[in-house]
Amino acid sequence: MPVLIRKMHCQDYPAAYALWKSLPGMGLSSADEHKAIQSFLQKNPQTCFVAEHEGKLIGSVLGGSDGRRGYIYHLAVDDRFQRQGVGRQLVQICLDALKSQGIEKCHLFVISSNQSGCDFWNRLGWQQRDDIIVMSKNMQ
Repeated sequence: MPVLIRKMHCQDYPAAYALWKSLPGMGLSSADEHKAIQSFLQKNPQTCFVAEHEGKLIGSVLGGSDGRRGYIYHLAVDDRFQRQGVGRQLVQICLDALKSQGIEKCHLFVISSNQSGCDFWNRLGWQQRDDIIVMSKNMQ
């Protein structure tokens, strides 16, 4: 099963968004609309990637940083290609890209009810933190 991993471009948005919507556990909001993702890709052109199989988008990862810490969003792999190393490859290429920018620590967010997501990240050596609380404010 040959899989091509490459940088994500704005033209990938429709297929990526369709993938995100198809997977349980993905938290989508207005921040995931085309214009917002286009802006994210423009700010983080070296750290966002997609996986393709036979020309079809089967995976994605959005990576970015604030210059101090890295963040991973929307790691997604089509159900038919899960447990074949695609997600692991996407994470590693994203982390390598962040590290090349001087980022030494990376965070990510997982919806608490997404047990398969939590299990995946645990298998890759990520650890859940119980010493911090994430707080959010809707700015709309």
